[in-house]
Amino acid sequence: MMRTLNYLEFEDGVRGGMVTATRQQRKALSRTDVEVVESPWRAGNPVQSLGTLFAGEGYFADYDVAHCNLVGPGSVAVARHARRNDIPLVLHAHVTREDFAESFRGSTTVAPLLEPYLRWFYSQADLVLCPSEYTRGVLQSYPVDAPIRQLSNGVDVESLRGYEQFREDTRERFDLDGLVVYAVGEVFERKGLTTFCELAKATDYDFAWFGPYDEGPQAGKATRKWVTDPPENVTFTGYMADKRAAFGAGDVYLFPAKVENQGIAVLEAMACGKPVVLRDIDVFREFFTDGEDCLMCSTFDEFEAALERLAVDPDLRERLGENARETAAAHSLDRVGEQLASIYRGLVDGDVEDARVGRVEG
Repeated sequence: MMRTLNYLEFEDGVRGGMVTATRQQRKALSRTDVEVVESPWRAGNPVQSLGTLFAGEGYFADYDVAHCNLVGPGSVAVARHARRNDIPLVLHAHVTREDFAESFRGSTTVAPLLEPYLRWFYSQADLVLCPSEYTRGVLQSYPVDAPIRQLSNGVDVESLRGYEQFREDTRERFDLDGLVVYAVGEVFERKGLTTFCELAKATDYDFAWFGPYDEGPQAGKATRKWVTDPPENVTFTGYMADKRAAFGAGDVYLFPAKVENQGIAVLEAMACGKPVVLRDIDVFREFFTDGEDCLMCSTFDEFEAALERLAVDPDLRERLGENARETAAAHSLDRVGEQLASIYRGLVDGDVEDARVGRVEG
């Protein structure tokens, strides 16, 4: 059996899509013949592993492939260990300069300085994985000097089962009524926060953003503005212990994100059969089709018109929702697991080209 490290440093401290994506990778791999190791350290953490190092038992755990999902010092250490010991190294590009901007205070200023580091870090890999062809193009523009392959983050449909049962309680808890326009995830400007709130001000629907937000000095300017003084028909719920409550309560998923590497929450909304309204950007055009499984908008007026169309046309909501379920099904974890296992086998066998293609047999 192949043993693979699937590592997300600071896992208990970070949040957002990369955490969901990493855990979905592990769940997908659990359905294959790949054994997953979550920590690179022989004793479970870097400090305690000093004891195993001095005892002659080694500092790092044993694995056949190293797969890192973040870009910090722990991942740098894993990358160096892998290169020294001829262990195939996969680096997953959940972080780019572009999606780092407009997330927290100062991130837009720091983002350009991040690019040289990301170029150096990702260039160490035997293979870089990224969620979309859009992201692949971004990495090539830096340029990253390593093979790059697109692999969907996938969607964990099983984790959403039973979302309908949360509808009434969640709507009552947050005083939501009628057609509810909603978003799921961290609250910051890159995800279209200002557009979301301005649309709420221009309409009479209840809007709800389900997800955590920063209130301290690290919070972005837009986040502080809108969370502190939201429009009357906007509710920021804060952290939700069960995401099914969000998808149960909401009727139209609105995600006017400016930059995104794929959008796991979009796929989750689609898996729940919700009509989805998106900003018309490259990454969404890559996966979704306007008028078939979503509505895409470029201007404020188009967003407003899309919400009005959906509000008055239940047949349109149903048709988009059913087509969206089919789109989400194409991003199943079974498929992600098969592709990851195939990629790992190609790297272990020394066939980088096969790993890049990620051929799935059968």
